[in-house]
Amino acid sequence: MQTSTKKQPLYKVLYVQVIVAILLGILLGHFYPDVGESFKPLGDGFIKIVKMIIAPVIFLTVVTGIAGMNNMKAVGTVAGKSMVYFLTFSTIALIIGLIVANIIRPGDGLNISPASLDASKVESYVAKAHDSSIVGFLMNIIPETVVSPLVNGNILQVLFVSVVFGIALASIGTRGEPVLKFLQNFSEPVFKMVSMLMKLAPIGAFGAMAFTIGKYGISSISNLVLLVLTFYITSLLFVLVVLGAVAKYNGFSILSLIKYIKDELWLVLGTSSSEAALPSLMRKMENVGCKKSVVGLVIPTGYSFNLDGTNIYMTMAALFIAQATGIDLSLTEQITLLLVAMISSKGAAGVTGAGFITLAATLSVVPSVPVAGMALILGIDRFMSECRALTNLVGNACACIVVARWENALDKERMNDVFSGRASSEFVEDIPLAPIEIESDNSIKIPVK
Repeated sequence: MQTSTKKQPLYKVLYVQVIVAILLGILLGHFYPDVGESFKPLGDGFIKIVKMIIAPVIFLTVVTGIAGMNNMKAVGTVAGKSMVYFLTFSTIALIIGLIVANIIRPGDGLNISPASLDASKVESYVAKAHDSSIVGFLMNIIPETVVSPLVNGNILQVLFVSVVFGIALASIGTRGEPVLKFLQNFSEPVFKMVSMLMKLAPIGAFGAMAFTIGKYGISSISNLVLLVLTFYITSLLFVLVVLGAVAKYNGFSILSLIKYIKDELWLVLGTSSSEAALPSLMRKMENVGCKKSVVGLVIPTGYSFNLDGTNIYMTMAALFIAQATGIDLSLTEQITLLLVAMISSKGAAGVTGAGFITLAATLSVVPSVPVAGMALILGIDRFMSECRALTNLVGNACACIVVARWENALDKERMNDVFSGRASSEFVEDIPLAPIEIESDNSIKIPVK
């Protein structure tokens, strides 16, 4: 069914408001840096507000989605296919970062002595990296109690509890109907709250950008501009060429997808946090035709395992440090670096500042490159984190549609209508809930709207 869309005035469009807020934040931070720094609480406050609602959004999406799946084997199939996709493209991203850094060689000519580097600046990141072992990461997926993930906001813990509860709810058949009806009804005000809170996005973007420019200054990247430009261009090419080919093979355009999630991309650019866009991204993936159960499994898991931008950054930054300190890595050492990065990028997933922490974890295992060399890029990491987050977001949105198509859980007609503008790009509010159907085997089926 096509829905008519009334064009909003530009000043009411969210991404326009965010763009204006980012520009104002840059101007304030540049001309009045002290004042710009003082606006940091606005950016931090908005991200805290978004994190406040991430746990219930994931829980409700996953539970109601899984409870509507007729075959519980499908849950494992979706999870398995998602992990295959994540591992494949994360590895490709690492390899691309390695190749580009070898071709461009942005660190050549700096000739910095490793002994002259101040290791104290990166000690806190190294300490966090040592705490982020694979075993520790896997054990951390299991929460202390059933309800504690809803309090501490750990995405993978919330996902773990949600999947288990969703399977349990689906397995008890008609007895789970009242609980499922309650969760369906409860999800409506929760998502309405999401849309209300997202109206604060321009304020958060303004505060975050004013602080970033005020504290670090645009000039702070001038001496490392080649690395920053190389990273941005490489990430852009990864999205347009690699993900573009994947999208085309699966029947959609990567440019249409980027246009569709532009609100979320501008929000991520302003706040340097991909988590800020998680709730609205999940809602938009449902709206474009992906089944709720697939969205609930792929998007939250992708936030920990499908970090394309972070992976490009890791190998590129590691080689930059080696080049800047005059260390010539052999092919064997570079392959070792790649293999370690594949593991460490999963071990520190979901940790705040994961990009820098996973880099520290990688360099700690590869003795050829000095960990203290991270001090060279500490000043520009904030600028590079924006590109990491943008690439990660596009990668996860693309993964969701691809996995949904693999599972025959994608409404292709709906997707084409949304991407072409024939249907609303926003999730339609106030749609009456579809009735719950009980299958002959007593499993619960939620009709797709």
